[in-house]
Amino acid sequence: MSQRPYIKPKIAIPQFCEENGFYTTKARSYNMSQIRSKNTKPEKLLKKALWQAGVRYKTPKKPLFGKPDISLKKHKLVIFVDGTFWHGYNWEERKNTIKSNREFWIAKIERNMQRDLEVNDYYQSKGWTIMKFWDFEVKGELGKVLYQILTATSNI
Repeated sequence: MSQRPYIKPKIAIPQFCEENGFYTTKARSYNMSQIRSKNTKPEKLLKKALWQAGVRYKTPKKPLFGKPDISLKKHKLVIFVDGTFWHGYNWEERKNTIKSNREFWIAKIERNMQRDLEVNDYYQSKGWTIMKFWDFEVKGELGKVLYQILTATSNI
């Protein structure tokens, strides 16, 4: 799939370096290696609930544009389960709580948010429906999330 040109200039992310408070210790390396970008607990929870409800989905080997967590091609529906930190939940309040390496993390998360908007524009231009859920919504209100998805697939 061809990518559309950026409407806004990409947010530049500064290098993550030791002068900014990041030390490449074994403990730090291990902690960062445990952060998953796919097959997270909330994602697995939602996939299991969808499967039990009879909804057959794909997690393609060759990812779709923007790497949706779940895709229902039959219904032209993509589902994203976003982490609160990585995708900037309640960002205007939360960005003030970042204490170390602020320049890097603020640019990183704002670029993620910018990319999310670009992915939304891409799928909307193709006539797809986009559903986004925060990880805490899936963990805490799985029934409500599942109902929204089932309603969307029956209306499409």
